[in-house]
Amino acid sequence: MKSRTNLFFKLLFMYCVLGLSHVARAQVTPNPNAAPNDFVQQVADQVLTVLKADSKVRAGDTARVNQIVDDLILPNVNFEKTTRLAAGRYWRQATPEQQAALVKAFRGTLGRSYSGAFTRVDDATNVKVLPMRGETDATDVVVKSQVTQRANTQPIGLDYRLEKTPQGWKIYDLNVENIWLIENYRSQFAQQISQNGIDGLIQALNQRAQQ
Repeated sequence: MKSRTNLFFKLLFMYCVLGLSHVARAQVTPNPNAAPNDFVQQVADQVLTVLKADSKVRAGDTARVNQIVDDLILPNVNFEKTTRLAAGRYWRQATPEQQAALVKAFRGTLGRSYSGAFTRVDDATNVKVLPMRGETDATDVVVKSQVTQRANTQPIGLDYRLEKTPQGWKIYDLNVENIWLIENYRSQFAQQISQNGIDGLIQALNQRAQQ
């Protein structure tokens, strides 16, 4: 269980890495209309520079983390799609108000967890995005990368699923060592909804975000 939890924190860290493109004022701005692997590499390089320099983030400052989540992650992530796929068939049963509340609650839960994930970044952390495979005109792709933190350590394999939107590439799911974010939460969501309904899931997520 502890090993799975550690993997999930690594997964959360990379979810953050892919969402913070506007937090740094680097010379090269990540281009969402570039090739998806180039876009991911640009974002990862820019974000790692910021994380290594931001003492508040690395110290787990909750206010700073929430600011990053609300202002900087969401522009690069289709979080509504992430929530919708995690909720599965129950999403269609929810009212528009419940859907909006579920997205907000789920975002808060992950945001609360980011503070622990951010503190895992060190000066040796590096992300190497691998060359793309498959059709170049695909609109839904998986980008593979390897994350290293120290010399002589085994790289962590991470996959990112992106879709092409009118605004460019958006991230909506990711996988670390065969654990997909959406799949991991889908079973938890289904269990909670079957026991307490959609409102019960929203309440549980909001409580978890405040812990």
